Amino acid sequence: MEDMTAKEKAKELVDIFDNVVHSNAGSNNFDFESASKECALICVDEMLNSHIDSVYEAYYLEVKQEINKL
Repeated sequence: MEDMTAKEKAKELVDIFDNVVHSNAGSNNFDFESASKECALICVDEMLNSHIDSVYEAYYLEVKQEINKL
């Protein structure tokens, strides 16, 4: 795991989601579904990158596939 404090990780995640919102807000028709999916995928990737048990890894890989199907 990265040597990142909780405060630094919180800031990183807020910045990531802020970028998602701003990149989707550029058009007149804000795509809430697209932004929501992108944020959900970021959350799943965070879980997968947190060195979780292989049973949970398989679960979150399946969750990621299901999000992409939505």
